Amino acid sequence: MHCWLVPACRRELAECEQCLRLGSVVEHCNRPELRASLQTCGRIEYKSSSKNTGWNLTLKKYIYIFSTSGWNYLAVLCVQIKCFHEIIMIGYSVYHSYHLPWFRTLSWYFLLCVNYFFYGETVTDYFFTLVQREEPLRILSKYHRFISFALYLTGFCMFVLSLVKKHYRLQFYMFGWTHVTLLIVVTQSHLIIHNLFEGMIWFIVPISCVICNDIMAYMFGFFFGRTPLIKLSPKKTWEGFIGGFFSTVVFGILLSYVMSGYRFFVCPVEFNNDSNSFTVDCEPSELFQLQDYGLPPVLQSITGWTTVKLYPFQIHSIALSAFASIMGPFGGFFASGFKRAFKIKDFANTIPGHGGIMDRFDCQYLMATFVNVYIASFIRGPNPSKVIQQLLALRLDQQLHIFNSLKAHLTEKGLLPALEEAA
Repeated sequence: MHCWLVPACRRELAECEQCLRLGSVVEHCNRPELRASLQTCGRIEYKSSSKNTGWNLTLKKYIYIFSTSGWNYLAVLCVQIKCFHEIIMIGYSVYHSYHLPWFRTLSWYFLLCVNYFFYGETVTDYFFTLVQREEPLRILSKYHRFISFALYLTGFCMFVLSLVKKHYRLQFYMFGWTHVTLLIVVTQSHLIIHNLFEGMIWFIVPISCVICNDIMAYMFGFFFGRTPLIKLSPKKTWEGFIGGFFSTVVFGILLSYVMSGYRFFVCPVEFNNDSNSFTVDCEPSELFQLQDYGLPPVLQSITGWTTVKLYPFQIHSIALSAFASIMGPFGGFFASGFKRAFKIKDFANTIPGHGGIMDRFDCQYLMATFVNVYIASFIRGPNPSKVIQQLLALRLDQQLHIFNSLKAHLTEKGLLPALEEAA
């Protein structure tokens, strides 16, 4: 007899000395008074079949991950789906694909396949301990890429079977259209999810810098604009471009200073096995701790200060702000060229007076890619906890082999004797 408990019932659970605790799963609970107390909690389920229990828990874990990981993750998914819909519908109307068999069905099927692949990779990467704890999840994780490829291959075969002689060229146009849309929308929204897992600050600061640059470039262009910037967007001016750049850099530094002082924004998202919940509580890294920086002689003569206290993240925010101001607008230029090519004003009419969702996020996707690359190149280092998790998943003989290799390496470097003496 198994019982599955949520954290609210753990106080009663701790009183049971005959229970064997395995995370949130309890086996052989033989105290009737405790069982009655737990039943009053209304959060207990008994299963007589261990196989059914495993799959039931697996389903609950998946639902728990995607329903409690935060509104921002669900918002990214909703934006992704809407942007995909807007671009697909442009192709559907421009190419007059009204009678193509299975076109829209296959487009959404490929979207499902790609999301299954990316989100499965994310779950395995960030929640390795949770995945290894449940047998069904472990199987899905082990064969995840094969399952993903099999799903894609099914869609590929369905496309081939749907080919009609008089629509060959049009069908291949739309097949390519769907895949390019997946590359632009789904891949980059997946990078946004990865940025969120590194900490909310890596999501809020970049997206705010893009918004600030858009507003300030408009303001400077409106009041001081004289020189056209690019033919694709006649209303863009050099004055707005330059004014937006300096305004965004200052804004990014100030916003980073405010947010770096709060753990909720700087701590990465982690899964707590004890509470079965996501946590954003940590000891902030050096990146989010105030440090003294010396000022150049010119600034010292002006301000009278020799040093200034800054968060190291504020230095990185200059790079983020600069990219949002210099390269970010090119995402908008790309979208403008795309719309001009197909003689449309907006991607859709989702937001009255502002076009579609894609019209608002044309710069954000490019920014998200840069942030992900920036974190991987300059911020993120090796993660010891993930290495240990992967080692624990190996067979015992493999773990022993790695232990002996590591011991020999440390002995050769002269570190192991020092560690033994310290111990």
